[in-house]
Amino acid sequence: MAIVKPFRGVRPPKDLVEEVESRPYDVLDSEEARAEAGTNEKSLYHIIKPEINFEPGTSEYDPRVYEEAARQFKMFQEKGWLVQDEKEQYYIYAQTSCLPANGNKEKTQYGIVVGAYSGDYQKGVIKKHELTRADKEEDRMKHVRVNDANIEPVFFAYPDNEVLLTLIEKYAKTKPEYDFTAPIDGFGHKLWCVSDDEDIRTITEEFGKMPSLYIADGHHRSAAAALVGTEKAKQNPNHRGDEEYNYFMAVCFPASQLTILDYNRVVKDLNGMTSEEFIERLKKNFTVEAKGKEEYRAQEMHEFSMYLDGIWYSLKAKKGTYDENDPIGVLDVSISSRLILDELLGIKDLRRDKRIDFVGGLRGLGELKRRVDSGEMKMALALYPVTMKQIMDIADSGNIMPPKATWFEPKLRSGLVIHKLS
Repeated sequence: MAIVKPFRGVRPPKDLVEEVESRPYDVLDSEEARAEAGTNEKSLYHIIKPEINFEPGTSEYDPRVYEEAARQFKMFQEKGWLVQDEKEQYYIYAQTSCLPANGNKEKTQYGIVVGAYSGDYQKGVIKKHELTRADKEEDRMKHVRVNDANIEPVFFAYPDNEVLLTLIEKYAKTKPEYDFTAPIDGFGHKLWCVSDDEDIRTITEEFGKMPSLYIADGHHRSAAAALVGTEKAKQNPNHRGDEEYNYFMAVCFPASQLTILDYNRVVKDLNGMTSEEFIERLKKNFTVEAKGKEEYRAQEMHEFSMYLDGIWYSLKAKKGTYDENDPIGVLDVSISSRLILDELLGIKDLRRDKRIDFVGGLRGLGELKRRVDSGEMKMALALYPVTMKQIMDIADSGNIMPPKATWFEPKLRSGLVIHKLS
């Protein structure tokens, strides 16, 4: 069963939150972070993208950069831009967005910010659906070590729970601690502090009844946090198991509230084929239908939309080309990788092949069209989004999803709460 605990969050004062908060470190590059931070010395980018404090071109993996992160984190606290709460508590975090996947209607999802138990990650109670890369794990471990803190949260999903839903609804009717709209995407963000002892006990007990929690986004941060916790335990001769370093910060959302967008592909060439030859070869495994010049979005599982030579196409995988009983093989990301990218285009390693790139669904089909029409790419392939049930089923079965399969939106804002390990 899942173990969580409240913690003394380190947070910006209410009047500074909009100056401090930021997008996550891994959704923008160094120059974008430099531009967004601008002259704002309170921006969290100085801690999570500290290379912006050096000359342009400085590697984010430079040892000086990690040291700068720690220096900035210390300075933020000394100047009162980040202040630690007096009491251990939970936090409720709400995100309000309008996305095409939700019919462009306003939708709010409510997460609970907890200290998740590192041991649960090691034992598989906290379940993953993606592989992690050692170099990225090491990068995040260095960042956690040098700051002795989880500066940014991990994004978890949990099975819907009526007791927690009722508690969240109670807080949602009250005035939040933070309430702002992010300037980049226009999404709304609110935060409440859960300091009532009875409510704290309820949250702890309800999570304690859950057999599993699921990583939605932040696999490398989860792995790094768990590894640092293990390191600290080995280094402490008086280790008890209840120290703060045994926990890492996660925002946990009910699975039914989450929105997963399509995660699409663009490729540079057709592996020596003409467009006509490529389309003809597609017909072996797909029903191919030209849809014209207007953007076309796949309407159901096992249908793909393709953009090639100014025309949108519908590709429907034929029966028998996938196994309904194979939890991985039945995924559209697997079907497209096997029957199109590998078999026809010779792209076998999605993580390393330079002939392919990936576009998150928030950018829309227009971004796929732009990259093909510009001549940068030859063809674009848009996938139908995976479901949260598919992710949870795969994680429960102990399997791993293919690379670049999920794109959760909206992303968590960073800087609303930080978790110290000491």
